[in-house]
Amino acid sequence: MKRTVSSKIPWLAAFAVGAAVVASPVLAADFGPVPTVKVDAKKAALGKRLFSDPRLSGDAAISCSTCHVPQKGFSDGLALAKAYPGSDGFRNTPTLINAAQKAAWFHDGRIGTNLNDVTRESITETYSMNMDMRLMQERIKQDPIYVKMFKDAGYGEPSNGSIRKAIPEYLKTLTSRGAPFDTGKMSDAAQRGFELFKGKAGCSECHSGPRFSDDAPHNIGVPENPEIWSNPARHITYVAFSMFMGIENYMNIRRDVGAHIRTHKSDGSDIGKFMTPTLRELTFTGPYMHNGVIKTLDDVVDFYNRGGGRDPNKDPRVKSLGLSKDERANLVAFLKSLSGDPLTGPEHVWKDKINVNYAAIENWLKQRN
Repeated sequence: MKRTVSSKIPWLAAFAVGAAVVASPVLAADFGPVPTVKVDAKKAALGKRLFSDPRLSGDAAISCSTCHVPQKGFSDGLALAKAYPGSDGFRNTPTLINAAQKAAWFHDGRIGTNLNDVTRESITETYSMNMDMRLMQERIKQDPIYVKMFKDAGYGEPSNGSIRKAIPEYLKTLTSRGAPFDTGKMSDAAQRGFELFKGKAGCSECHSGPRFSDDAPHNIGVPENPEIWSNPARHITYVAFSMFMGIENYMNIRRDVGAHIRTHKSDGSDIGKFMTPTLRELTFTGPYMHNGVIKTLDDVVDFYNRGGGRDPNKDPRVKSLGLSKDERANLVAFLKSLSGDPLTGPEHVWKDKINVNYAAIENWLKQRN
């Protein structure tokens, strides 16, 4: 895929327009490793516990880690995400590894870099965790472990505002590490795949920078996942989302409009655009695409090799690549080299049991916050 890119993005500035030859070579240094972010340890530890606590959902049935499973690269291994009990999701669960460095969140890019806003939406929306933050705050206040952790973190008394700060602090700790691409231990096949990635396959024009994403929306013709429209529990979730986002004619739509919710272009030319996903930790985070319709990395490469899918809004620069069987295998080897050490140790996962049973309060009339 050849496209115009802004010189304001340093690692993309070398690319020319259309089918022109790349003006200067793309180097490994243009991509990674992912830089670490300064973290407040006590605030992050608090966020880590909150991330695994089901009391942050309305009926205390699910936590953030229900869908963002550490052992699955902080994704869930499902084509389409779970949702709050009584409904099901209509998009694939993205990884949270390196996500604190994203320029825009969710597959449609509807929220920018303010992780406080991301946390609030994820907790409060009816189709995610369906939590009233006033109730959440009172639940947390009843846990003596939280009372101490909030105080030690410098937040004082537990509050919903502090929760929206502590979870993002934890997310900052989820940084890729140990990938063969970063350690210089890529196989020969992966090295050949990297050359294809930068050259013939054209992948690096969108999958760029340390996270291998340009943080921009594109239409590559990903086919719809029929499960969204045939399963009432998923369809009703999409209807609720669409109504809230102001999508036109939402009751009759049978496709995910993607980034259209950001601009609502009258000609519909932005329908079907989705944010370029990171390529980090791919071996843990399949199935792929915004709706999970592509199962394996081999299938992903085949999809691009065919020139993507069919869509009236597909970027005309997405065309067949003409990669041989060996070239496709080399490209897959490179993609696998972008996965590193699992973030499943105690520094990233709350290992202690969270006791959600509260001691009975004998006399409510004498209680004060």
